[in-house]
Amino acid sequence: MSGNTLGNLFAVTNFGESHGPAIGCVIDGCPPGMALSEADIQPELDRRRPGTSKFVTQRQEADQVEILSGVYEGRTTGTPIALLIRNQDQRSKDYGDIALRFRPGHADYTYWRKYGVRDPRGGGRSSARLTAPTVAAGAVARKWLREKYGTSFRGCMTQVGELAIGFESWEHVAHNPFFAPVADVSAIEDYMGALRKSGDSCGARLRVTAQNVPVGLGEPIYDRLDADIAHALMGLNAVKGVEIGDGFASVVHKGSMHGDSLRADPRGSFASNHDGGVLGGISTGQDLEVAIAIKPTSSILVPRASIDVTGAPVELITKGRHDPCVGIRATPIAEALLALVVMEHALRQRAQCADVPVPDGF
Repeated sequence: MSGNTLGNLFAVTNFGESHGPAIGCVIDGCPPGMALSEADIQPELDRRRPGTSKFVTQRQEADQVEILSGVYEGRTTGTPIALLIRNQDQRSKDYGDIALRFRPGHADYTYWRKYGVRDPRGGGRSSARLTAPTVAAGAVARKWLREKYGTSFRGCMTQVGELAIGFESWEHVAHNPFFAPVADVSAIEDYMGALRKSGDSCGARLRVTAQNVPVGLGEPIYDRLDADIAHALMGLNAVKGVEIGDGFASVVHKGSMHGDSLRADPRGSFASNHDGGVLGGISTGQDLEVAIAIKPTSSILVPRASIDVTGAPVELITKGRHDPCVGIRATPIAEALLALVVMEHALRQRAQCADVPVPDGF
């Protein structure tokens, strides 16, 4: 199976299955000499961890990360960093009924047709459980970028189902289970409570940003920064759309309005950020602004028509422990993926253009 590695200079290879003994990743290319321990990674995993509220899957996983290699006496050595997360709360019996049937909206049918075999337990390799190693790798990238450039990442939920969520303050995001930027989340709680009671699911829209991004990250054509951001975020389970900056809203803009004017004071600054911090595939030094659309959870209790491996029609209800909205826990994952892309391009920039002088006054 190819396609399990993200990045080249900071290459993250993801392994494992939802109900296997463990999941994890190997990071190849982390610069040597950075102080690193499990304590640097665990807080990000705790933000993503299942079973943290009644609005998400009740699978109980501690998601305790173990560093197996690449760190000596508390510092990275420049060799591959292996990170392991052991699975502890698998309930494979919940999936016995679907071993020979295909769940609508899931990857069951496509995996079976592509490989001729599939692991039905929790979705196997196609499970969102595999996003935990992504978050762990992202924590390593975030630490290096923060120490080198002061770069930081944050995200929030801006819509759940039909319910739009206004923006009040980033301070609220850490104080509710939805990563919502509002003080009062009672409307979201009521919406999710009714949804769970109905046995159905919904989608979500998330915003993720990066601050203090160096100017010059990204390449002019195929490996554009925005193209790689879209590639990485589309690799997140259930994501069906990615916007950079104003995204699809740009369609109705006039050029006189959309183009981000440059200012002389401070020199090289911009009057707006419609392009989301990227021009010509290269970072401008502004905040990276990204939005993603996440489809409704496919595992629901509502009966749906499908077929089995013989092609015979069946009616299917998906049992087990599932998120009624997978977008609720996706914010830390989206932040991690953005960090991994920025890290990759920061190392590229350092390799090729580190000697390019900064113009006077910029």
